Amino acid sequence: MNLPDALALSFRTVLSYRLRAFLILLAMALGVAAVVVLTALGDGARRFVVSQFASLGTNLIIILPGRAETSGGFPGALVGQTPRDLTIEDAASLAALRGVKRYAPLNVGATEISAGGRLREINVLGSTADLIPIRHMSLAQGAFNAGKGSNPAEIVLGATLAKELFPAGDAMGQRIRLGDRRFRVAGVIAPQGESMGFNTDEIALIPIDHAQSLFNTRSLFRILVEAHSRASIEPAKAAIRKTLTLRHDGEEDVTVITQDAVLSTFDRIFRALTFAVSGIAAISLAVAGILVMNVMLVAVTQRTAEIGLLKALGATRRDIKRLFLMETLWLALAGAAVGIALGYLGSLGLRLAYPQLPAYPPAWASLAAIATAFLTGIVASLLPASRAAKLNPVLALSRR
Repeated sequence: MNLPDALALSFRTVLSYRLRAFLILLAMALGVAAVVVLTALGDGARRFVVSQFASLGTNLIIILPGRAETSGGFPGALVGQTPRDLTIEDAASLAALRGVKRYAPLNVGATEISAGGRLREINVLGSTADLIPIRHMSLAQGAFNAGKGSNPAEIVLGATLAKELFPAGDAMGQRIRLGDRRFRVAGVIAPQGESMGFNTDEIALIPIDHAQSLFNTRSLFRILVEAHSRASIEPAKAAIRKTLTLRHDGEEDVTVITQDAVLSTFDRIFRALTFAVSGIAAISLAVAGILVMNVMLVAVTQRTAEIGLLKALGATRRDIKRLFLMETLWLALAGAAVGIALGYLGSLGLRLAYPQLPAYPPAWASLAAIATAFLTGIVASLLPASRAAKLNPVLALSRR
């Protein structure tokens, strides 16, 4: 029996046993679809986190007060000690360091804002004008001149906040009350949306000295530093640590982290998660393989007379094995095609339900799912094919 004849006969056999073929195809399709959808979910989560961190800024270095230990905490925390404060002077000392493009001291607090009879609580960032380019923000109106000469009591509002307080769109130049102080609106931030759980459309920016006065503190929450390039991140990080150690009487009592380090950590975690869920989904293909084996073993019993007739007409053991293998491959091909379609539809459903999640199936996952489906089908058909090939033609024709 030549190859074209074997392909045609095995295809007709698949079509003649429709229920059996449907069950095998369904099992294969669900297994492939599970692999595609779960890898799309895992890879989408990884890309979402990476994009969120990328939106924080480029070539970013973050300085925190206190030194992080390997346990994840800060020294002295258990005995009630607090880390040494970061100050504006600490931040200013970084300006001349090699590799540092710009820096922004940062204070964060929450207080009430009121204007035109409207009152609500907001998050307030105190910083300098360099925070805008470091955080990749832009202003739709006005300017934020904090840190450039004198710091007047000016405030920059997020897009949503400005619209809520001034529905008529006349926020510029208006007077508002922030806590127990009055500010003049000097600008409005262009809509940016949420980033790492922080909505920049609902914040207010004020000069760092006004923030420290408003929140009654002289310390900084963070210092954000932008390096000149990716290559200068590590030298700048080392210079920052050395400078602050000298300023703090030789104690290395700050934590300097880089955006790339955080991104790399999250990337590894989510890649491992993606491979893990892929492995879990692949178990469904193994289950499908067991179903294929069981159904094909039953098929050998049902088709004993047919196998005996083929052998009586001259079909060899190799021909019988080839027929059973090809039947399984036809089913695996159809199951993989249907599974890929279902997987991509499922991924589309995820993107429609969660628009912020880029749940696109990676190409390697689709190829791996198809390859696994074919491999599972072949392995599962080996035993039934071997059993069918060993049947005695005389006994097979008499259904024994």
